[in-house]
Amino acid sequence: MNILVCGAHGFVGRALCEALARDGHRILKGVRRPSQPDEIAIDYQADTDPAAWTDRLRGIHVVVNAVGILVERGDATFDRIHRRAPIALFDAARRAGVRRIVQLSALGAETGVTPYFESKRAADRHLQSLPVTHHILRPALVYGAQGASARFFRALASLPVQPVPAGGHQRLRPIHVDELAEIVARLLRGPQDGPAVLDLVGGAEVEYRQMLAAYRASLGFAPAWQFGVPAWLIRAVATLLHHVPGSLLTRDTWRMLQAGNTADAASTARALGRPPAGIETFIDATAAPALRQQALAAWRPAMMRAALALIWLWTAVCSALLYPVDGSLALLAPVGLTGVAALVALYGAAALDCILGIATLWRPGRRLWKFQAALVLAYSGVIAVTSPAFLLHPFGPVLKNVAVLALLLMLLSEETQP
Repeated sequence: MNILVCGAHGFVGRALCEALARDGHRILKGVRRPSQPDEIAIDYQADTDPAAWTDRLRGIHVVVNAVGILVERGDATFDRIHRRAPIALFDAARRAGVRRIVQLSALGAETGVTPYFESKRAADRHLQSLPVTHHILRPALVYGAQGASARFFRALASLPVQPVPAGGHQRLRPIHVDELAEIVARLLRGPQDGPAVLDLVGGAEVEYRQMLAAYRASLGFAPAWQFGVPAWLIRAVATLLHHVPGSLLTRDTWRMLQAGNTADAASTARALGRPPAGIETFIDATAAPALRQQALAAWRPAMMRAALALIWLWTAVCSALLYPVDGSLALLAPVGLTGVAALVALYGAAALDCILGIATLWRPGRRLWKFQAALVLAYSGVIAVTSPAFLLHPFGPVLKNVAVLALLLMLLSEETQP
């Protein structure tokens, strides 16, 4: 069959295209920016009239709608992406004689009260009102190695100390993207009178905190320390982040997490012909090392930069404002700096430290790390020569620079900016 998959470049859409192609179907991929012969341009922000879809549906037997967003951004609103464009597509498909429509909705869309769920439900109900064979699939949280939510949860799982919202007792039943794609393929192989609506979930129901622990174990980490964050604090942070581009924590996603994301696995097992996989099998041993490094890379560089910036900025504040000036001048005397020269050196060094702290946060790069390493080595060398007593100091003020240099070396090795 000729199948149009809308959202073919999304992580769910890619899995669908691969599964359907293995079944021998001819796949036409609907994407924002086509670059291959089997791709056509679609834009759910603009294609909200059935007439926009007429030419694209010529010769198409099946339409699969796999376009979705979790957070609104600009013109990419839930109303446009989840309701208006899909409804236009469904109406055009009916008029064009498309045999079957597959709508990827979301678990909870039937009763959910967030704008996300309401927009999904509106499109689902419109499709149900049309005289065309259709399948409305409502998957739970979908896991896939390249999925944005999966990357986010793996990054959280890699933290040795994990804050869990409201104790992390929310019930979840994630489904693997490959099994979701397999279900779509199996439905299209079967008769056109198959089930119209399916809630699809994975094989294991877990609490949120258990999901993080399972991912952490699969990535090869030792168990983490988890601590609960009060619901009121999560709600406040979600409100602050609601309009921050790219944030996965918003008022709506927090409400959705609180409501849970689970259902009976029986219908999924019937659709698959076997019990669905549980999250303990999602990350296999061969993929774990690469996913482990990806998870660490999501937060480790930022943490290292923050620690380094704190060192520079706190040093600047202490030197210029907190530490007694007489004490600072006494430390500079062995270097041969006294009087006005010592004051210029003191406040000039404090200003440089402040600049380096700000640059560490806002303009990181290899040149900055190299300059800082050279400066730390120079400071350490001067102190070792002019004030060797500090080498034997029990607090190790000079020896601690070894850790700073190691931090700079790690940043230098991972940095992609010049």
